[in-house]
Amino acid sequence: MRKPNIAVLGATGVVGREILKILVENEVPYNEIKFLASAKSAGKTITFKGEEHTIIEATPDAFEGVNIVLASAGGGTSLALAHEAVKRGCVYIDNSSAFRMENDVPLVIAGVNDDDLKNHKGIVANPNCSTSQLMLVLKPLHDYAKIKRLIVSTYQAVSGAGLAAINELRENTIAENEGKEFKNEKFKKPIAYNVIPQIDVFCDNGYTKEEMKVTNETKKILHLDADTPISCTAVRVPVFHGHSEAVTIEFEKEITPQKTREILENAWGVEVMDDVENYIYPTPRDAAGKNPVYVGRIRKNIAFDNAIDLWCVADNIRIGAALNTVRIAQSVIRMDLY
Repeated sequence: MRKPNIAVLGATGVVGREILKILVENEVPYNEIKFLASAKSAGKTITFKGEEHTIIEATPDAFEGVNIVLASAGGGTSLALAHEAVKRGCVYIDNSSAFRMENDVPLVIAGVNDDDLKNHKGIVANPNCSTSQLMLVLKPLHDYAKIKRLIVSTYQAVSGAGLAAINELRENTIAENEGKEFKNEKFKKPIAYNVIPQIDVFCDNGYTKEEMKVTNETKKILHLDADTPISCTAVRVPVFHGHSEAVTIEFEKEITPQKTREILENAWGVEVMDDVENYIYPTPRDAAGKNPVYVGRIRKNIAFDNAIDLWCVADNIRIGAALNTVRIAQSVIRMDLY
């Protein structure tokens, strides 16, 4: 197996630092590694595998000699730099939404649709965090019974909105506890002791961009028919880490809760926690810092035919961003696609 030269773009950010941890955990093979960030961070040092490395400014020339880029620096940065990286021979694995719905860009969840990587033209997109955990659950069930209709409600941690959002929840909670005034800036409403039914901006159809990401990305990743009915409501909750989702899936074929458990117990990347008599079901605390998508509350839906309700939880910074980015890189290396 060839060993690539890799670069981590956005190495100083929340997701970038998690990517660095997972590169070590997963023992990803490489020859050389670069750490790229904005001009503001350039020249500073970052610790990786116990050694200090100098951060390099992310410019087009910084991609010279690099084979694979793991990018988590925002859509604007990716729009400016992705094609420059590709021109220099890189496979650019992008964590932003910049290219996800482009027809010639594979949108990949490792372990779900790796074969789509064979069609890449230099850029590979990592799905939205709430889509990512959902796909590992849906794919084996879809393979068995074929999805007819999907309804998802997400309960998303503030870390999905970055470090400023984490700080706002912390500071807003302290202010609330001390009876002090607090001006929220990252969110449209106070996040402490609150639930906000808006993530991203509203579209003309009344759904938010976040909700439409789940709808459109699910269809692309699972290769569903364009007219497959999917609806999502995305909600921000006062949790630091871990997205939760209440999911209703109607299938073409009959499927029982028992069969659903059996399929998911044998699914890659999924762990079932489902014993309600003993109050066993997943919560964000169970998923924090861990790799699996946890599933529980599996039951027959009483509103639709051949439908199952379930609850799934995952660490959004890992499976929703950094972990899948690294896994995609591992697939690219394993499949010799760089």
